[in-house]
Amino acid sequence: MQIHVVKPGDSLYSIANNYGTTYNAINTANELDNPNQLVVGQSLVIPIVGQFYYVRQGDSLYSIGRRFGVSAEELARINNISINTPLNVGFRLYIPETPEPTIEVNAYIEPFGENVSETLRNSAQKNAPFLTYLAPFNFKATRTGELVAPPLDNFATIAANNNATLMLVVSNLEEGAFSDELGRILVTDTTVQDNLLTNIIETARNIGFRDVHFDFEYLPPANKEDYNNFLRKAKERLSSAGLLMSTALAPKTSATQEGEWYEAHDYAAHGEIADFVVLMTYEWGYSGGPAMAVSPIGPVRDVVEYALTEIPANKIMLGQNLYGYDWTLPYEPGGQYAKALSPQQAIILARDENVAIQYDNEAQAPFYFYTDDSGNRHEVWFEDARSIQAKFDLIKELGLRGISYWKLGLAFPQNWLLLEDNFTIRKRG
Repeated sequence: MQIHVVKPGDSLYSIANNYGTTYNAINTANELDNPNQLVVGQSLVIPIVGQFYYVRQGDSLYSIGRRFGVSAEELARINNISINTPLNVGFRLYIPETPEPTIEVNAYIEPFGENVSETLRNSAQKNAPFLTYLAPFNFKATRTGELVAPPLDNFATIAANNNATLMLVVSNLEEGAFSDELGRILVTDTTVQDNLLTNIIETARNIGFRDVHFDFEYLPPANKEDYNNFLRKAKERLSSAGLLMSTALAPKTSATQEGEWYEAHDYAAHGEIADFVVLMTYEWGYSGGPAMAVSPIGPVRDVVEYALTEIPANKIMLGQNLYGYDWTLPYEPGGQYAKALSPQQAIILARDENVAIQYDNEAQAPFYFYTDDSGNRHEVWFEDARSIQAKFDLIKELGLRGISYWKLGLAFPQNWLLLEDNFTIRKRG
């Protein structure tokens, strides 16, 4: 795949001609609702074998080869140039395909109400081939250790047909919010724990879950070691039942990070006990906060680099959002919440408002501004091919286990094409 950023004057025909592909191939890959109305700044994935690279200041065949894992001699041969040919800035080189690292991929899916919507069902069906794990969110633990199941529809069949492993997500959600009191009971009351673990194992066996994933959030800081001990107990019982165990971790940058979301999550202990962890590396920009990138690459890297001091790389799944937000300006604490939108919806909105999409190179994220019909100024941050490629590059650089998406049901076709282009996806069989 090649990423192309739309420039003024571009058309799908001219882009296709430039890359030696077809109008229909680009249109299909990007699921364009109106292919004859591109947005300046919009990123497209171009379905070609390998990719093109445009020479930058200071580049050489040797430095470019190191970047892409190809020898300078091979680059010279493929591009029919001498290895000693000076490279001018802007010169286009063809980069051949290279071996893909193998990773695991998880995606949460969150059905609401009593039934699974057609959109969620179709999203699970469409994206299951790219998944190692499919994680219905969520089974709510009660104060007596029972499990309240979400609507599961035909997720088990979808997972089985696509060789994806079902993940049983257990949370301390109560009445729509993570409950510190419920969490405290779950990690301190041994009778409740025994009942909960028995119910988890029975549910996993009956439905076909093979990983149990604990997402206990906003636990009281005083219960950090209680949570660790609960996980040790859970791991022993789950392993005896032939089940994997994983956990979700708040995005910390030190062991002493303060805050109700962070203190009870002990990276070192989770890294020791769990089979793998999911870092929730998103929501820097969130619906109730000021406008900014949801998962800016700098803060994401900071979390991962700290995690690597406590947890082996082969146990770390990078969390990644499949959505963005539309904020109404000016931001006021406690004011209007930002509206969530998919990457495809963000592009359509920019087109409808006739504004160009900009790109923040520091955050590695696209954004734009517009003014609505009522005269309100808006700021939109979302994900595109460039921002997701930056996360894939981070996974490769640091040798992480894989990536975990929150959440299915939001259209982002470029992500799945680039995922398949960058990695071989492990299926647990």
